[in-house]
Amino acid sequence: MSDAERTTLELIHAAAKKEFLEKGFMSASLRSIVKEAGVTTGAFYGYYGSKEELFEALVSKQYETFMGCYKTAQQDFAKLPPEEQPENMGEISGQCMNDMLLYAYENPDEFQLLLCCSEGTRFAGMIDEMVEIESKSTHDYQAVLNGLGRPSPQIDERLEHILITGMFNAFFELIIHRMPLEQAENYLVELQKFYTAGWMKIMGQDDL
Repeated sequence: MSDAERTTLELIHAAAKKEFLEKGFMSASLRSIVKEAGVTTGAFYGYYGSKEELFEALVSKQYETFMGCYKTAQQDFAKLPPEEQPENMGEISGQCMNDMLLYAYENPDEFQLLLCCSEGTRFAGMIDEMVEIESKSTHDYQAVLNGLGRPSPQIDERLEHILITGMFNAFFELIIHRMPLEQAENYLVELQKFYTAGWMKIMGQDDL
């Protein structure tokens, strides 16, 4: 890619980010993006075939990195010997959530796009995807507890969905409101204590 092409692409990305942040994907105007970037519609289509492709280019790297971090933490926990899982439940998830928070703070605009402006794109289902993964991991962990002779009662599916969704929404509130990082990290510690204690109670493990 030549310097001129790179410059044109940077202008398109800057204009697109501004438009998407202000209006969201659904209401964003490709015509406005092209005008703001100072390029022709033909020049735009030389880089992207649609508004969807442009949005994807702005956030896909951050999305994949973020989700990869989360999935890896789930896999690392599941690989632990069963007898080690209970004592490490909060530690691995806590480190993962902190890493995810730091990464989001390094890419603030991209996460505003993902969390607040992505309706109409595949990224709008990010929280639902995380809830599904977390739910499966919860069931797997309950099976481990049962195997260790620490029986865990079955959780109502609707209640489980509500609790997990609420947990992620609380986490993402830290990012959406762009509070100072130190404050966000402190809040995250408190959220982890709150949800860990709650899950232990529901799983019948709080008295062990």
